[in-house]
Amino acid sequence: MPRPFASGQIAFGLVAIPVKLYSATEATERISFNMIHKDCGSRIQQQLFCPKDERTISRDETAKGYEFAKGQYVLFSEEELKAMEEKATQTIEISEFLPREAIDPIYFQKANYMTPDKGGDRAYKLLAAALVETGRWALAKYAARGKQYLVILRPLGDGIVMQQLFYPNEIRAFEDLDLGDAVVKDSELKMAVQLAEMGASDDFRPENYRDEVADRIRSMIQQKIDGEEIMTNLAEEPKAQVIDLMEALKASLGGGRTPARSAKPAAAPSRVPVKAESKRKPAKAAKATAGKATAKRATR
Repeated sequence: MPRPFASGQIAFGLVAIPVKLYSATEATERISFNMIHKDCGSRIQQQLFCPKDERTISRDETAKGYEFAKGQYVLFSEEELKAMEEKATQTIEISEFLPREAIDPIYFQKANYMTPDKGGDRAYKLLAAALVETGRWALAKYAARGKQYLVILRPLGDGIVMQQLFYPNEIRAFEDLDLGDAVVKDSELKMAVQLAEMGASDDFRPENYRDEVADRIRSMIQQKIDGEEIMTNLAEEPKAQVIDLMEALKASLGGGRTPARSAKPAAAPSRVPVKAESKRKPAKAAKATAGKATAKRATR
């Protein structure tokens, strides 16, 4: 049974709803590797080193500082740092209700599930129903762990999700990037729309997708645990390819030939011991296959 990491209350107007907060993501699903001493197999420990004194120091010799100029720091004590922190009120104070389309997903950060605490069931259900009925999300401020967060409360099923947002100054300006000066032709747009409609779906079904890379890594880790040798193919990074846009769109729609590519084919991958999920072809068979592929390209 998941445990809440915090409790608080939603406040808007004279209404207060006691709630509990739960993490919406599973940290245990992340794959992580530790630094190990190869000679003895022990996990290494990181030490604090002062390059000026050229010695290892203890943690009680350290202080936190802010770099206000290159190589120049102003130091702060623990008491001063605590004095700067936002006082945690555990109150999620709603400031306004916005159309859900008004908030671009680029602002989305961490998501947390929200459930009613004792005595808050009825008011919680009422707020969730009101968000669904109006098609609006509640924008709120939330102070916790010494910081103030900008969050939205949005409905999900029968419940409410508290979605933490980035502040505007944390979002990089898209206008600072070079998007080129290409002009889209009407004929290209028409075919691109047709291609999009061919792959269109009305529902998002995340259960149809898996992190295939993570699955492969877990499989390879298990093989390593079982004492098996790991083999994999390391291919060259694919080079950028210049293609005819119209020909590519026609081919994607099934109404044209495969567009010719200007880049040279990538070199054959080299085999390096790391860990294989399936048996590899003998070297001779692999060379024969590569030779046939080269012959086919030469006859095109």
